[in-house]
Amino acid sequence: MQSEEISIKLRKIDELNAEVSEYKAAAKNLALKLKDFYRVQSVYSTNAIEGNTLTESETKVVIEEGITIGGKSLREHIEAINSAKAYDFIYTLLNKEITESDILECHRLVLSKIDNETAGKYRKEPVFITGTEFAPPPYGKIPDLMEKFIKKLNDKPKEHSVTKAAVLHAEFESIHPFTDGNGRTGRFITSLELIKDGYVPFIVYPVQRVNYINSLKTYQNKGDSSEIRKFMVENVYETTKSLHRFLRNSIKIEPDAFTRDINKEQVKRKFGR
Repeated sequence: MQSEEISIKLRKIDELNAEVSEYKAAAKNLALKLKDFYRVQSVYSTNAIEGNTLTESETKVVIEEGITIGGKSLREHIEAINSAKAYDFIYTLLNKEITESDILECHRLVLSKIDNETAGKYRKEPVFITGTEFAPPPYGKIPDLMEKFIKKLNDKPKEHSVTKAAVLHAEFESIHPFTDGNGRTGRFITSLELIKDGYVPFIVYPVQRVNYINSLKTYQNKGDSSEIRKFMVENVYETTKSLHRFLRNSIKIEPDAFTRDINKEQVKRKFGR
């Protein structure tokens, strides 16, 4: 059962998102600009929580200008470039159902030139997740588990899109279908689902890492999705609130005729004229 706290936050998200939609309607090409707006943040954050030491500003110059950063490893540069390609790729999937090939391609982009042997392929060996007693399912079960996962991904949500995304994210990370790159691939898939439903992408900053990992552990060890739901809802709320504040300060929306008439009527009633 969903907590009252989560229900309240979901209502706030939708209220803010409704106003964001007004800005999108008022500002030409805003949806496309938001893709670029979140590109660096998404790439930086998804790599940083996996240990990549490139800063957000360094990530920006690597993926936008192709500049090499002194003192940073080749792998860190490749991770940034790969994640930018994966981020761009999910935007090509917004108007279609997600297929197994799409997920494999997203993973291939994430691990290209890092581990070409396993990039874009389900794991063929057991894996262990550091810092938890949870054991991902045997690799022989992955194709069936992923088939069921993809069906859920494409089903119309029976609950709010944000909490659906939370549960499916935890499920994907628990299946752990790849030898490496599960976190990055999973976060891009989650972003895709949120964006398709009109929400902001899933961006987990390094300061949120402990809470994020702990919420996944709770799901994996206890089958309890309450913590990952709470984390996802709070995460999307804060990102949406920041976007709303930015747009409010950047774009002026002229009220429509109906709103102007309502405002005039309210003034008349208040001042009697």
